[in-house]
Amino acid sequence: MLYELGLSGGLAPVPETTFAEAGVWERRDLQAAVHDHIGVLGDDLKVVAEEFDRFEGSRRRIDLLCVDRQLCLVVVELKRTADGGHMELQALRYAAMVAGMPFDDLCAALARHRRAVDGGEFTVERARAELLEWWEDEGDEEPVIGRDVRVILVSADFGQEVTTAVLWLNEVYGTDIRCVRLSPYRHGDSVLLDVQHIIPLPEAEDFLIQARQHSDAVRTASGRDRTRYLIEFEGRSEGPLNKRRAVLAMVGAVHAAGADPERVRGAVGEGKFRSVAVPEPGQELWEAFAERHGLSREQRSRWFHEDPLADGDRVWVLSNQWGTDTEDVLRALAALAPGNGGPAFRAV
Repeated sequence: MLYELGLSGGLAPVPETTFAEAGVWERRDLQAAVHDHIGVLGDDLKVVAEEFDRFEGSRRRIDLLCVDRQLCLVVVELKRTADGGHMELQALRYAAMVAGMPFDDLCAALARHRRAVDGGEFTVERARAELLEWWEDEGDEEPVIGRDVRVILVSADFGQEVTTAVLWLNEVYGTDIRCVRLSPYRHGDSVLLDVQHIIPLPEAEDFLIQARQHSDAVRTASGRDRTRYLIEFEGRSEGPLNKRRAVLAMVGAVHAAGADPERVRGAVGEGKFRSVAVPEPGQELWEAFAERHGLSREQRSRWFHEDPLADGDRVWVLSNQWGTDTEDVLRALAALAPGNGGPAFRAV
């Protein structure tokens, strides 16, 4: 119950209403408001699609599809009713249908959504960069979206059937389903919302976070290679470095040891190490490099254009996209300057 505190100290109850009585429509009003203020459901959420319907053989739509900072998809299902209907079953179907979505598909979904919401051009490459920035990703491989999908149910209230099913699924099967109650109140010409997270109770939040972090650590250990490397040259050691930084450091070391850039390109791959003539005064390196190789603005984040290698009248730029072949590339680079004191690497 909400009360208005008067200046004289009195309390006046604010009358509760329903979304129907207040003229609040489910998609046009409620869903739109939650979309624009997704933080009311959690401060770790980013909306990537609204009315997501990219399912083969099905015409169903997810109200809001989000991602969190742990590389998990989050299905948000909204109802304006007082009992929630069968929304938990509906949301579980959606979760199963998007589980394991490829990262490229997620980028495409965000690009479509941003074009629909903001208008204008919003490319898949720009969506990719935005998601990587959101996750503060410093890895060397494309993120892998896990099959664990979170569910957030949002309704004016929940019937006992819904809450009993959610509690049972969370306890027995380890699902992460949350219930958020939006209670509308009429205050003059305005509608106030009392937002309450009822499952899980706020007191249990720390425990759930710790459990999820443990699950994330297990998934990371089993799914993504986060090996770090030391690059050793002329008595110095640089690192530990992630894959992309290790290759960059090794390229610099073998060039300093006398390896010609063309030989370096042969070791790393022709498409991964490219050159351009020294830019004219006032011309940005990336501008000249992108024009020479037909690259888009969104591909800028995929190159070490801020750490170029100058050689005569050419400037060389290395790709920062490295994955399972990193150690093979490091070995090939080390072979360009063999002998005692030559560049070397080791995993740590």
